[in-house]
Order: sequence, then structure tokens, then C-alpha cells
Amino acid sequence: MTDAAWADGYLRHLTVERGASRNTVVSYRRDLAIYADWLAYRGLHGPGTVREQDLADFVRFLGAQRQPPLATSSIARILSAVRGLHRFLADEGVIADDVSRELRPPKLPMRLPKAIPVEDVEALIAAVGGEELHELRDTALLELLYATGARVSEAVSLNVDDLVDGDVVRLLGKGGKQRIVPLGSYARRAVDAYLVRARPALSARGTATPALLLGLRGRRMSRQAAWDVIHRAAERAGIAASVSPHTLRHSFATHLLEGGADVRVVQELLGHSSVATTQIYTLVTADTLREMYTAAHPRAR
Repeated sequence: MTDAAWADGYLRHLTVERGASRNTVVSYRRDLAIYADWLAYRGLHGPGTVREQDLADFVRFLGAQRQPPLATSSIARILSAVRGLHRFLADEGVIADDVSRELRPPKLPMRLPKAIPVEDVEALIAAVGGEELHELRDTALLELLYATGARVSEAVSLNVDDLVDGDVVRLLGKGGKQRIVPLGSYARRAVDAYLVRARPALSARGTATPALLLGLRGRRMSRQAAWDVIHRAAERAGIAASVSPHTLRHSFATHLLEGGADVRVVQELLGHSSVATTQIYTLVTADTLREMYTAAHPRAR
């Protein structure tokens, strides 16, 4: 098989049978191109000619020799793509043996998600407030992100019909998994104001679309546009911390847990497949409690 053929076969398997998202497939295609280039450089004609020692050399290449250097998380993702490819080709009988069985990605350092205080969230949302069309839309966007913990891709993919009974939103997450998340009163008011006073005018500027959030030309709002809205709002609000759409997702989870929400409920709201992913946020709240205890208790220091 040619490089393109074995890569395309595996990526098609990810899309059709595993339900991988478009972003995942794009990332894996890029990662497998790095692998294919390295195989060609070493004179290896496809995965069927690869030995365990070759994979060990590939790991060393990624970790020390490739320019520009890759982050540990990127190396782990590339090796995950390579392992998945070899396993798929072995299962399909394209190659005789899966030599990647013992391949282990580098251990990733635990990175705690960065949330911002409730006061900063309020300042962020206030910074986009106003009665202009884009201000009504931006307020609805930020309120939605914070009220639901949606990923930015999920938010901009929303259609008007995904608002259920006005107080529930239907989100389509990774792998095509659907979840239902309630909308708080602040988000409901912001979305209602946008739907009544802004969306009709924005929609009239473009062709008919079911998209909930529209750009100034009447087309579906892009992820980059949403990121720009938040970046500008953070600057206007004077928030020193780095703020992105995912910051609001982190803040949503952290503030829920600090308020006493059960971790499994937060797992469902975030759309995490494993509760272990959600439990990272409990470490954040534990750190906060520890800091408050140290500052307040007379015999803590």
C-alpha cells in the first residue's frame, strides 16, 4: 500500500466506525504525515517494514532531533496516532504483526485547568454589553459559554432549534455525542434579547441559515471570531490572566464544584466520557480550600 492508502484507510476507519470528530481526523492526518516522512527518510516502505527498534528511533527523533522541537503533548498524540494505525493495519491483515504494542507515549505532566474568579467572569461579560447587534450577540455568546460549559466549537455549531423550551440547550460534543444542559436565567435573558433584537437583522445580511450565532455578514460565527470576542473583552475588562473560550469552560466546572455540585453531574454537563477527566477540577477546588484555610486559620501557619 502507498503511504496515502494506508493513512486514508485508517482515517476513514476513525471517521466511519469510531465516530472521530473532524478536528481529531485532521490532527491524526498531520501526525501520520510526520510518520510517513520519517519512514521515507529511513528508507522504510510503509508500516509493514517497521521493527520495534525503528519505533524506538522514531520516539527519539520526536523527542530530541526534530526541528522545531515538539511539546510532550504533541509527541504523545503522534505516538497515539501511530499505535492506532499499526493496530488497525494488523487487525485488517495488511501487516503481519503489530510492532507498536509496547510503544508507550511520554508521561504528560498534570496541568490543572485555569479558571477565573466569578467577579472576572462578570467583568468579562459586562465588557461586551450594549445594544448594538454585535454586542447583543457577544453577550449571548459569553453567557452561553459560561452557563453551559460548552466548548467553543459546540457553541458556534448550535442551531436555533437546539434551544429546547427556552431553558435547555442541546450540545453536540466529541464523537457526535449529544448532551442536554440547562440555561441559567442570565443566559436565557441574553439569548432571548439576541434572538429578538439582533439575530433577525444579522440573518437578513446573508443567506438563510439555521445557525444560532451569526457574524456581521449573516453567516455562522466561526471559532476564531468567538476567540477574538473573548480576547477583546478580556482586554477591555482589564483581566490580567490569559482568557480563552476554554477558560469559561474551566470556570463553569470549577465554580459548580465549589458550589457543591456532584462531580458526576459536572461530568455529564461537560460531556466527559470519563469521570477521571472531571476530577482534575476537584484538585483546583482543593487548592483553593487549602489557600483559604492557610490564610484564615490562626494555627495554620
